[in-house]
Amino acid sequence: MKQAARPITTSVFELFKAGPGPSSSHTIGPMLAGLDFRNLLELLPGEDKGRGVSLTVRLLGSLSATGRGHGTDKAVLAGLMGYDPRSCPDGLPAGALELPPGERAISLDGAVLGLDENTVVFGELEHGYPFSNTLIFSLSDAEGKPVLERICYSVGGGFIQWDGWSAPERGSPPYPFESASGLSALVEESGLSLPQIVMANETALTGRGRPEIQAELDAVIELMRRCVNRGIRAEGMLPGVLRVYRKAARLAHRADCMDDPLNRFLGLLNAYAFAVAEENAAGGIIVTAPTCGSAGVMPAMLTIMEGYLGFGPQAVRDGLLAAAAVGFLAKHNAGIAGAEVGCQGEVGVASAMAAAMLAQARGYPPRIVENAAEIALEHHLGLTCDAVGGYVQIPCIERNAMGALKAYNACLMATAEDPDKHRVSLDMAIQAMGETGHDMDRKYKETAGGGLALCVSGC
Repeated sequence: MKQAARPITTSVFELFKAGPGPSSSHTIGPMLAGLDFRNLLELLPGEDKGRGVSLTVRLLGSLSATGRGHGTDKAVLAGLMGYDPRSCPDGLPAGALELPPGERAISLDGAVLGLDENTVVFGELEHGYPFSNTLIFSLSDAEGKPVLERICYSVGGGFIQWDGWSAPERGSPPYPFESASGLSALVEESGLSLPQIVMANETALTGRGRPEIQAELDAVIELMRRCVNRGIRAEGMLPGVLRVYRKAARLAHRADCMDDPLNRFLGLLNAYAFAVAEENAAGGIIVTAPTCGSAGVMPAMLTIMEGYLGFGPQAVRDGLLAAAAVGFLAKHNAGIAGAEVGCQGEVGVASAMAAAMLAQARGYPPRIVENAAEIALEHHLGLTCDAVGGYVQIPCIERNAMGALKAYNACLMATAEDPDKHRVSLDMAIQAMGETGHDMDRKYKETAGGGLALCVSGC
């Protein structure tokens, strides 16, 4: 088999992970960065710990532009307090500044660094660092000289990097790929299915056995279900100044009352996507799929697959693995952060993943799975990230529902056409997404500087 030049080594559970909303790049990533810097502080030699008297975190780029609406400052503080987004309690990071002063502190060899609203500083939008979402952590001595500094990047989907970062050492994938065409070739040459290849790679990369991986897949699926169930029952106003009210419960009720089965199906798909997107906007615990801002698309499709279409557990697991492959390809070859490529990399990629999930669960061959993902992504190309007020509410919540509907239709189109006459490949669509995102003006990439963010009055 032909070996990929730089094979994808991302774990399924790095792509699908639990964490608090509303944003993987503005909440989960900065929270992990804060926790990581706290761990670095604990490793300092004793004499350096004794010199450190003040701690400042500077947010740059999109983090500065929309960090207040996303609660980025509170996420950083929660991480510095020692909380991990993968296991943080309810109410965090949103309530970080409401904790007692004793909990809002870091102890360094007897010295106590207090953490408050002045610890995190919103800096400049334009800068020369390689990623828009940049955080600069600085521990200084009494004269203001740096004792420890780290420049960190929140690169989308809750992933972080830093100056000097290198990918973690892990096993070599037995089926290395870096493109959709390469993955298709592996399927054909190996005789394995697409989910079997992703599973084999996951086993080699992580050293975990199939039963353990399958159990964690089931845990991801269950968390997605719980997010839908929580959101579908909740009512009231979402946090922030936009006065956006939850709609999922009403949409679900109206869908259940519809006599026309097609309208009922579409209505429920909308309601399920709204449910998770609203939970995310409220700071609830969701699954990044591939990001927080797009977290409603795949759970909506999954809920429809199980409850309306009658798919069993193994079909859903296989669908999730196929979706992961699409997410890997997008992240590896273009990006999944709104601050880097716009919402085409968030809801667009989520829609492509959901389309692949449905096609795989239905048992279609890899060519059809790829085509379904491509159609969904192609028709999100150019989609800007113009969150009103910096909140993940307008247009983000409705956009999740539209992404779920497009995913279903993309799968329908891919399974109805002659696959040999499909002209655009998934690799082409991902390349177009990357180039479009590179060319997109900064004001349309999660800075609340253009589009609806300017045109919606009173916000």
